Amino acid sequence: QVQLVESGGGLVQAGGSLRLSCVGSGRVFSSYVMGWFRQAPGKEREFVAAADWNGANTYYADSVKGRFTISRDHAKNAVYLQMDSLKPEDTAVYYCAVDFPGRLGPQSYIPAEYDYWGQGTQVTVSS
Repeated sequence: QVQLVESGGGLVQAGGSLRLSCVGSGRVFSSYVMGWFRQAPGKEREFVAAADWNGANTYYADSVKGRFTISRDHAKNAVYLQMDSLKPEDTAVYYCAVDFPGRLGPQSYIPAEYDYWGQGTQVTVSS
């Protein structure tokens, strides 16, 4: 079982920034996708961003494009989500996830495609 540990959530005012981190256990490996999803109270879990194993290719939800940046540190088994220009509607529990083995593609937008999930970290954006 792959263990994913998330951190970096918190309370921030609208227009501010947060950087989420997700670190996976185990050896360094390739051929996987790491993604970020979020879930607000009463809503379905939604896709935020995803990257392939080396970070060469990335996907973003339209709602966060231009504001959020996903990045990878393959050697550290880590993925990050830099969130800028935060809005109250970004308030949610954010989850990192791993699709392994996997390849970045249309399926990367689907939560069911991912095999391992972190525990979630709360992000709250106030106005």
